[in-house]
Amino acid sequence: MTHPVVLAIRAALDGAGDPERAVAQQAYMKSAMPYRGITSPELRALLRPLLADPRLRVADRASWEEAVRALWDGATHREERYAAIAVTGHRAYRPWQDVDTLPLYRHLVVTGAWWDLVDEVASRRVGPILLADPTRATPVVLAWATDDDLWLRRTAVLSQLSFRDRTDTALLRACIEPNLADPSFWLRKAIGWALRQYARTDPGWVRAAVEQYGDRLSPLSRREALKHL
Repeated sequence: MTHPVVLAIRAALDGAGDPERAVAQQAYMKSAMPYRGITSPELRALLRPLLADPRLRVADRASWEEAVRALWDGATHREERYAAIAVTGHRAYRPWQDVDTLPLYRHLVVTGAWWDLVDEVASRRVGPILLADPTRATPVVLAWATDDDLWLRRTAVLSQLSFRDRTDTALLRACIEPNLADPSFWLRKAIGWALRQYARTDPGWVRAAVEQYGDRLSPLSRREALKHL
């Protein structure tokens, strides 16, 4: 049985948006899935009362995961996937943001397979779990760093994006180094982005890492890493 919050979200999205904007959004994102033409602020405004409504609250972890997967896997328009990510991050479901939820996020990353979906999950969902429980989450992130799936590897590289002085530099290296030779733009960009972010906290460490990697670091990654140094 489909949870009421899923039905309410689908009903709110149905008919919303601007068809002309939808065409432009789909073209910009190179998305096979169509858009409804709802802007990010409009989507947040649509979702806010639904996620706050106690009558639509999901009562347990299993039902919450089912609701997220129903929105995600059953999406006909990309905004439903953005809504699924919003459901995962709502404060009412914060108790379930733990290592046991990483398989769900793995599913979102692998099936989402594009930066607008993956980066939000990497930095705002996987990252906080890793920070809260590094002992159990680190092995998962390390496994993702060498997975066959490109987007899981990007997630591993970006997982500490907001950690600043709490960054585990050994883990950062362990996520970057297996991917230095990968020709993918998405990985090279992620490596540079992760280094650039950490350079705000420890520029000396980043300069030394860039020097150590030498020609193994792609020109794109190098430019991004040193952008503000």
